Amino acid sequence: MVLERLRNKLNNLKGESDDQHDDYIVALDIGTENVKALLARVNGDDIEILGVGRAHQEFSDMHSGAIADIAGVVQHCEDALTQAEDEAGLQAKHAVIGIAGELVKGTTSTIRYRRPQPDRPLDEQEVEFIIEKVQDRAAKRAQKQIALETGNDEVEVKLVNSALVSIHIDGYKVSNPIGFKGSDLMIQFYTAFAPLVHISAIEKVCAELNLDLLAVAVEPFAVCRACLGNELESNFSAIVMDIGGGTTDIAVVDDGGVEGTKMFGIGGRSFTHQIATRTGLDYDTAEAVKLQLGGVSLDQLTLKHKEETVADAEKKNEIQQILATPERAKKINTAISDNVEVWLGGVAVALEDFPLVEALPTRILLCGGGAGLASLQESLATSDWYTDLPFSRRPLVHLLDDVDIPGIENATTEDLDYSFITAFGLLRVAIDTLAGTDEPAGLRAKLAKLLQN
Repeated sequence: MVLERLRNKLNNLKGESDDQHDDYIVALDIGTENVKALLARVNGDDIEILGVGRAHQEFSDMHSGAIADIAGVVQHCEDALTQAEDEAGLQAKHAVIGIAGELVKGTTSTIRYRRPQPDRPLDEQEVEFIIEKVQDRAAKRAQKQIALETGNDEVEVKLVNSALVSIHIDGYKVSNPIGFKGSDLMIQFYTAFAPLVHISAIEKVCAELNLDLLAVAVEPFAVCRACLGNELESNFSAIVMDIGGGTTDIAVVDDGGVEGTKMFGIGGRSFTHQIATRTGLDYDTAEAVKLQLGGVSLDQLTLKHKEETVADAEKKNEIQQILATPERAKKINTAISDNVEVWLGGVAVALEDFPLVEALPTRILLCGGGAGLASLQESLATSDWYTDLPFSRRPLVHLLDDVDIPGIENATTEDLDYSFITAFGLLRVAIDTLAGTDEPAGLRAKLAKLLQN
């Protein structure tokens, strides 16, 4: 097979033994528009980026954020992975891959447990029992919801991520319940489930790439982990929005705990479609126009080792002429403005569906390829979309960059902007997975491995 031949060739060239790769991980952010790969060295809680790769997806490869063509996605993942490996000068054995889409369901569940022996100190066995009850209840709820949306009562779902939100014993908030006595235990957990068909597609992609799948992570959850960094016991609060090509993924984090995740099917592609429809431009040209308006030049879209061709120069000139034509420029701006209004409505609807949140965080953090649109950022920061939601004041909007992400060093020459934040978070999830056997300081870290089972 082609992939195997490529890997064998690389192995022969590099002459590396397998045991030299155990500390290296590759994060694959399989998006609707692009696959992004980061190859990193893990040293304790710190991450060093050694290689970067990016490959453009075909229109038919993804549908609503989920894999639609396994063979096509494998090829583009291989392209991105090869770029990252070539830059790093080595290969990674282990991978962590993100999952997104409207059928990925992430919610926070609350369980109140009346302890039969309140004078007996809580131990890990009892906490594990409670966690299993929470996850079982959440799984049934997710299965019912996905079955309703798909019309398939037999749909199978699988747990993707779990995270501790809060713990109260007899009304008193604690960070680690082990050793406490009390009669009334209330625990809130974030749990995310996805259809088995979507997860199996990711597993197949990983197998075809000859990688060991270390973890699968819901993408907005991964972004939250990127922002939290090493501080598992954190007071971090924010609304995180990952705006991809096919979907917008939203997570609400309050006092270091993930309150929930929501996704809706409006992303960068819908803006491109609107521009193409309103102006009569072909899809590729409309996409280039959108990116230009978002501050992404054609130079940044070409591979880093590729020299500009005559065709590239002609395309750049064409885009400049389109934007310099007042009539066309007006149609483009109107198309983007109208779509922004629809997108803001989707954001408002998603945020309405957080019943456990009395007051939403007043900070919004943006990432993903679609976040670069200046008009989207401006409308989010200045319009009145938020007034009917439980905000104490107008939320502040910030476009994430690599400098905002703690514990990660970029050792490459690449500018890892807002579009790579999800991949950063995937690497952080990988560390959480690997840290399962360590003796941690708090319950969030102590149960990290357990919560992934």
